Amino acid sequence: QVQLVESGGGLVQAGDSLKLSCAASGRTFSTYVMGWFRQAPGKEREFVAAIIWTGGGTYYADSVKGRFTISRDKAKNTVYLQMNSLEPDDTGVYSCAAGGGQVIFRSSGYTDWGQGTQVTVSS
Repeated sequence: QVQLVESGGGLVQAGDSLKLSCAASGRTFSTYVMGWFRQAPGKEREFVAAIIWTGGGTYYADSVKGRFTISRDKAKNTVYLQMNSLEPDDTGVYSCAAGGGQVIFRSSGYTDWGQGTQVTVSS
């Protein structure tokens, strides 16, 4: 089991930037992919970005390409999500997740989840 703790959320205005962190502990050696998902009120959870832990390959939802960057610090067991040019539609609870397989774009591919951090973007 992997324990994940997100931080860095907050209230910002449209056009601002925010950087989220996800600190991992526990059985991190079993992790293949680390992903970020978000969920707005009344909507389903959606994929945002993912990174392959060992090789560093990255994947992004079309809605955030060019604005968000996912990265990792292997020595710190930490994943980051740099969010630039934030929009009101980016508002939601952002959760970090760890998966041991090769399913990247769906929630079903991840077995361990953090509790989430709130990101609110005002217009």
